[in-house]
Order: sequence, then C-alpha cells, then structure tokens
Amino acid sequence: MGNIVYPLKKTARLAGLLYLLMVITGVYIIMYVPSKIIVWEDADTTAKNILSNEFLFRTGIIGDIISNTIFLFLVLVLYKLFKQVNEHRAILMVAFVIVQIPVLFIMEAFNITSLMLFKGEILKTFEPAQRQDLAMLFFKINDYGGLILEMFWGLWLLPFGQLVCKSKFIPRIFGILLISAGIAYMIDSFISLLFPSYHAFVNQPTLLLVAIGEISITLWLLIKGVKN
Repeated sequence: MGNIVYPLKKTARLAGLLYLLMVITGVYIIMYVPSKIIVWEDADTTAKNILSNEFLFRTGIIGDIISNTIFLFLVLVLYKLFKQVNEHRAILMVAFVIVQIPVLFIMEAFNITSLMLFKGEILKTFEPAQRQDLAMLFFKINDYGGLILEMFWGLWLLPFGQLVCKSKFIPRIFGILLISAGIAYMIDSFISLLFPSYHAFVNQPTLLLVAIGEISITLWLLIKGVKN
C-alpha cells in the first residue's frame, strides 16, 4: 500500500503547488492590475493610467501567459492523478482546459494592441480620442470574452469535482465544493451575458463559492496530498 500511496501523494502535492501558483497569478492579473489601470467609463483616464504604468500593464500580460501555462500543466498533473479513477472524465477535464488556452492568448494580443493604440504606435492618422475609443473597444471585447470563458472555468470543475467524489484518496466534500464552484461560474456567465444589469447580484456569491471550492482543494492537495 505504501508503494501506491507515495507516488499519489507526490503527484497530488505537485498539483497543489501548481494550483496555488495559478491562484496567486490569477488574482494579480484579474483583480489587481485592472483595478489600478482600467476605468471603463473614461477612456482618457485609462490611457493616462496605462501610459504612466506601462510596466504594470505589461506584467499583467506576462502574468496571464504564465498563469495559463501553469493551468495547462496543472490539468495534465491532475489527469495523471485521477485517470485511474475514471479516465473518460479525466480526459473531459483536460479537454475543457485545453480549448481555453488559444483564446486566452488571442485576448492578450488584444491587450497588446490596446497598448500600441494608447501609445500612438499604430493608426497614427487617427485622432487620439479615436485611438482611445478603439483601444477601449478591445478591452470591452476582452471583458466579454472573459465572461464566455467563465463558462469553461465552470465546466472543467465539474468533471474535476466528480473525480474527487469518486476517488478514495480525497474527501468527498472537496468534490462537492468544486462542483458547486463550477455551477456558480456557469450561472454567473449566463446571467452576465443575458441580464447584464444583474451581474453585480450574482458576482459576489460566485466569488465566494469559487474561493471556498478552489482554495480548499488547493490547500488539501498541497498540505495533505492524499489520504493514507
């Protein structure tokens, strides 16, 4: 039994470490950087913020690339951990992550384009206000792209949670919390796209459920690994 448990613990703790790194980088790029730079109702202020904090803005782009690379490695490690539980669900979990990666890199290309517009490096014949409006359009496309991707942030947690529930080496409660977080993500995505005025009402409960579900499994994997 010891020969079986030790490799599982090692794999689980690696997954926990990757998950923790993804959470940290995710908070930085999704919450911290935009809060310091983007003012949705004011293109001129956003332009000034970006031009005076260009390095911070660029760290957000690099951070997103790093975060999603970690995400890819994380799901592959989780596949290794759970394929013995149910290989079909493990493959489905990986698929829901892989389809996100190219879209996320395209969205970062939009961010780079916005930066070039604010700096006047492209479309030089346009007036500054026109370039700012176009840059804000790219930001808005990214914002709606994030809402669509949120659906897949929820979808990948569903088979992940099911695998945790069916496994014998991680407490079932963590699987239930992951499934709840996945459903919350999906509801938030639907509500935000269908009824934008109600987004604020569902966003905070979503963040709470996601934090509970994902941080709890991260800490369990990192500290405990698997049950003996």
